[in-house]
Formats: sequence, C-alpha cells, structure tokens
Amino acid sequence: MAEIVRMPLLSDTMKEGVIAAWHKKVGDKVQSDDVIAEVETDKATMEVMPYVDGVLLYVSDKKGIPVNGIMAIIGKEGEDISALLKEEGNAAPAPAAEQKTATEAPKEAPAAASAPKASAAKPDESLATVIQMPLLSDTMKEGKIASWLKNVGDKVASDDVLAEVETDKATMEVMPYVDGTVLYISDKNAIPVNGIMAIVGKEGTDIQPYLDYYGNPGGMTADAEATKTETPAAKAEATPAQETENNNTDGGRVKISPLARKMAKDKGININEVKGTGDGGRIVKSDIENFVPAAKSAGSASTAKAAVSAANGVWQESHTDTDLSQMRRVIAQRLGESKFSAPHFYLTISVKMDKAIDARTEMNKLSEFKISFNDLVIKASAMALQKHPAVNSSWMGDFIRENHHIHIGSAVAVPEGLIVPVIKFANHKTLSAIAAESKELTKKAKDKKLQPVEFTGNTFTVSNLGMMDIDEFTAIINPPDACILAVGKIEPTPVVENNEIVIRNIMKLTLSCDHRVVDGAVGAAFLQTLKAYLENPVTMLV
Repeated sequence: MAEIVRMPLLSDTMKEGVIAAWHKKVGDKVQSDDVIAEVETDKATMEVMPYVDGVLLYVSDKKGIPVNGIMAIIGKEGEDISALLKEEGNAAPAPAAEQKTATEAPKEAPAAASAPKASAAKPDESLATVIQMPLLSDTMKEGKIASWLKNVGDKVASDDVLAEVETDKATMEVMPYVDGTVLYISDKNAIPVNGIMAIVGKEGTDIQPYLDYYGNPGGMTADAEATKTETPAAKAEATPAQETENNNTDGGRVKISPLARKMAKDKGININEVKGTGDGGRIVKSDIENFVPAAKSAGSASTAKAAVSAANGVWQESHTDTDLSQMRRVIAQRLGESKFSAPHFYLTISVKMDKAIDARTEMNKLSEFKISFNDLVIKASAMALQKHPAVNSSWMGDFIRENHHIHIGSAVAVPEGLIVPVIKFANHKTLSAIAAESKELTKKAKDKKLQPVEFTGNTFTVSNLGMMDIDEFTAIINPPDACILAVGKIEPTPVVENNEIVIRNIMKLTLSCDHRVVDGAVGAAFLQTLKAYLENPVTMLV
C-alpha cells in the first residue's frame, strides 16, 4: 500500500523546504535508506530518505513544499494514488506517461498511519490546523513528549514553542507555525511520526471532525478533552496545599526544561517534589541546583522494616526498572539489526604511536584548538579511505554504493546512550579544523543540541574507548557504513626491534567489517595504510 513521504522538519525555524535536487524519478525503485532528494532549508541543504521500500509513484512539482506537505508517494508499481492526492488536497498527478502509474490498477485505500481516514469528511482547514509529529531525525519513528509548554485554551503564535519532544538523538522544540488557540493536545506520551500532536485554531471550533479525519493517535475525543479541562469553579475549590504541589504540572505532566530534567535525573531528584520558578511554574536549571529535599518521616513502616531487617542481618532482594528512552530504544533496534543482518568480521592491528605523540605535542604549540589522538585517528582514517574507497561503501540490498565523499562519524557517549556526530568531508580538513569541529559537536551532543544535519550522513565511523583505559574491543557497525574502527588506549609495551627488546607506545585498532561489502584483504590493506599514516604523521601534512 502506498506511503506518503512528507517534508520533514529539518531545523527549528523551518516552515518549508525548497527542493534543491531530485535524486530519483517517478518509476524508480527505491530502498528505505536511499536519498530521494536534497532539500534546502533556512539553515542547510540536507538529504531526505523515504524510510520505506517500493516504487516512486509521484513526486511533487512544487519547488517549495511546506513542512508535512507531500514530497513524494511510494508504493507498488501500478498502484492508484489519486485518492491519496485528492484527500490531501494536492494537485492531480502528472500524466500517466510521466508518472508511470497504471490507472487501470484497482484502487487501494491508503493504510499509512499518517494518511487521513477515507471514511471521514475533510474538515474546514480554515478553522483549525492539525499539528503532526515532525520527523526530527533520520532514524526517528516516534517522538516522546518531554514537556508541553502550552495548555488547551492557550493562545499561541506561529513561532511559539508548543512542546519539547525527545527523539532517539536529541530533545527538540516543536512550533505550531500557525496562530490561534490550542484546542487539543494528545494525552499519549509517545506519538508516531506524522501522528496528531495538537490542534490549533479558532476558539470554540469542534475538533472531532479533525480527529475523525486524520485519525486519533492521542486516543482522546473532544468530549474527553472537555472533561479533562478543569473548570474555573473546580480549580477554585482546590486547597492551597494542592495548588502548591501541582504548580508546575499540566494534566499530570511536569513542566520542566530538558536541561533541568537531565540534571534532576543525574542527581536522583524526584521532579514532582520540585517547585518551579520559571514561566508558568516551569522547572528550570536553578530550581534543580537549589532544591533541598523535604525531610522524610522517620517513623514510616517501610523505614522501620528496613532498619529491623538490617539490624537482624536479613537482606532483601530488590531491583529497579528503567523505562527505555527513545535513544536507547533506537540504539537497540538499529544495532541489533546491524549485528544480525550484516556478517561481521574483525581485523586488529598494533600501531606504534611514539612519533604521533611527539608530533601532537608540537602541533598543539601552534594550533588554536587542542588536537586529540582521536582527531589524529579521524584524519588518518579519512586519508586512508581515499586510497581504499571500497571501505567507504554501503550495502544497499541489491547493490553496493561506493561513496565519493568522506564523512567520518565519531561516537560520543551520553547518559541516554550513544550518538554519532559527523565530521563532513574530513579528508579535506586540517587537523586543527577537525579538532575544533569535533570539540563543538561533542559539546552539542552532551547538551542534546545536535541538529539532524550534524548526526546524519556518515560513511565511516570511529569509536574510541582508549581514554577509558580499554586495551582493545570490537564495535558493531553503524549503518549505513560498511566498517567501524574501534580504538584502544596507548600503552607503553615491550616490543622486539632488531633483535632487541624496546619500549614503544602501542595503540590497538580493530576494524569491524561487513563481509557483504568488504573482504578480508581489502580491510587489511586499509589498516596497513592507516597504520602508516599514524606511525609517521608528517605524511598526513603533504
């Protein structure tokens, strides 16, 4: 069944994307991770992938497409898509010869989660606008509501922040892009991409037709929302104690900034106990920093029981269950798919880093930004990939894509898991430029402020645990790459040279290879070139 590919939200200020180039045309077969188009936003030009397999049945002839507007439709060859285009209010598809769509094919009702319900009449869009969950990263399937910053009944402007959404890679702000009154917000914690987040429109507009037509991922009806909305009289009856306790909540959701939430989690603070001093009672950084826990009752039954058990030497079994974050959920899914679909094999090589240590010391006397050993590995890897392009490739299902550009991903550990910022065109950049960019991207990753363009597009990945005193390890390939390099620590080690035992600073590198793309001899040749660059860093400067 046909799937609509919508214009994703690619920056926090984006309202529409301009098609810079189409990489696929109607009739082409596409894979889920193919690049179908390049889209120019207000901040960058980015690649758009369909995330589904099939035949390209339709591409928009518009140059500028609004966020969540139809870019393309992918489905089975010959499938009739006229119903989808009609329901979305789009122009009719191009002539059959151009679109390669068989009008004789039997019509199929759209089954995509993002498509409107065919049975419901299309509501008046001049009265209200449905705010859908935007695609905020290349691997995102759903967004988790970190906090709602607006309530039902609030007036909003097009550039107001409606909610903070946690994806698998970052926490980002979502704006409505229309002015009006918030008529509805989903009560679901996690909402699929293109699912209904909210409805904004003219006060008093009946929202049920919009929920019926676009589906109701939030699971709420207009009546339920009306029941949930507290009346002024009911609010007046709340006791002072209740008002104080709930001053930073909205319908059970705690209003808190992403940074404050992270700080509370790191410090083990229950955010329900924190009084917010921000706008509308929102918990901010200073509230967490100044939080003093309330004194606990010393005479509680559980405390007394624990004290007796400890005094008598009785130990009780216990455990803690932690809900999966969006990041951890996607890490598990993607690396599981990589490990069990790509046949991994591993090659390890030892590198003498003595000259690299001396060279780094001298370079840091001149460089504005401190060059790390990881920066040296990134630069050396990029230059080695130029000589071994087969390693800079991807498995595409029925063909192998050899990338002519070199984008090095560098894995960064964050509390929620792992994220891979990407240094684009690393082979063309100086070591000091790589050092500066790497430092900035790492800081953004830890602050959860990376934008999609900064963590997508990798063609090769480096994972370094040397700074954590790890001798060597094997890493799981980071799709769509064919290889990942695992970097261990630099360790003074006795080695034999000219029949004599000498001490050299040795670093072990392990290359994980997808055997569908890279054979053993190809991977070994790449490692030998990489080793040569690191053992004599001056060769990277000429």
